[in-house]
Amino acid sequence: MSEADGLRQRRPLRPRVVTDDRQIPGTKDCSSFSGRVFRVTFLMLAVSLTIPLLGAMVLLDSPIDPQPLSFKEPPRLLGVLQPNTKLRQVERLFENQLIGPESIANIGGEVTLLLSSDTPIEGRKMSFVNDLTITRDGRKIYFTDSSSKWQRRDYLLLVMEGTDDGRLLEYDTETKEVKVLLDQLRFPNGVQLSPAEDFILVAETTMARIRRFYVSGLMKGGADLFVENLPGFPDNIRPSSSGGYWVCMATIRSTPGFSVLDFLSERPSIKRMIFKLFSQEMVMKFLPWYSLVLELSDSGAFWRSLHDPDGQAAIYVSEVHEHDRHLYLGSFKAPFLGRLSLQSV
Repeated sequence: MSEADGLRQRRPLRPRVVTDDRQIPGTKDCSSFSGRVFRVTFLMLAVSLTIPLLGAMVLLDSPIDPQPLSFKEPPRLLGVLQPNTKLRQVERLFENQLIGPESIANIGGEVTLLLSSDTPIEGRKMSFVNDLTITRDGRKIYFTDSSSKWQRRDYLLLVMEGTDDGRLLEYDTETKEVKVLLDQLRFPNGVQLSPAEDFILVAETTMARIRRFYVSGLMKGGADLFVENLPGFPDNIRPSSSGGYWVCMATIRSTPGFSVLDFLSERPSIKRMIFKLFSQEMVMKFLPWYSLVLELSDSGAFWRSLHDPDGQAAIYVSEVHEHDRHLYLGSFKAPFLGRLSLQSV
């Protein structure tokens, strides 16, 4: 053996760590066993939830047959529309003594039936008589029939279905005749005569816009859009002391980056499935609790806005009436009548 070979043999050995990963006979891998149990449990849970859901989707009927509707992107809440908390200054009147005080009028306790909802008008009965506006001489009453299919308690179904069976009607108190002025409206709601009584504004709630119908002058019988692509869904319309109009909205379309209501409007299959599984009351809980009141100019421009972003004080605002430097806010659901001093906002 050479000297070099001897040196190679005398080189110190490096320490090694020896482990034995072999499973002891008769034992189980606890981690893999637990993983299998978890996967089986998860699979059983998923199946138990999926089968009833699929069954409901197939077997249950949806109360609505929605049509796809397309909207422009909602206006951003900037400038005049910048969110604020001015509606949180609302004073609550008659709290818990009222339920849904949308409109209040003193008629001296007398009631006279002018027109029955059982009377067909051009072949269709009225199912959801809504708002009205009256000429100064009291002869003409303009009013909306929001739907010939849905009733007032079905308002959310009407909005989500997008039914276009609403009408603007005219009733003559002298001749007792009724005429259809506008047809095929999607949830016509609030109506308001102009100060000159030459046109009527009609809030088309489902479409987030306000139509204008001319009742006198060169444009008589014609119609156009007064304002479209509103930030929320308009309800009633009332005149403002500034020469414009107050418009109230119980919920809005505009949210940062996403509008769930616009999203659903373009996807009727999702809306159909939602109402197979949930009631109106349940769906309402997921809608934005955002109350908004707009003041529009006489040409439809945004003048100012009053907000309650999370409905802390003013909820489900559907009516606004200006009187003696105050706004009186009605609602289709709140247990109070709201009053807001315009001097404070």
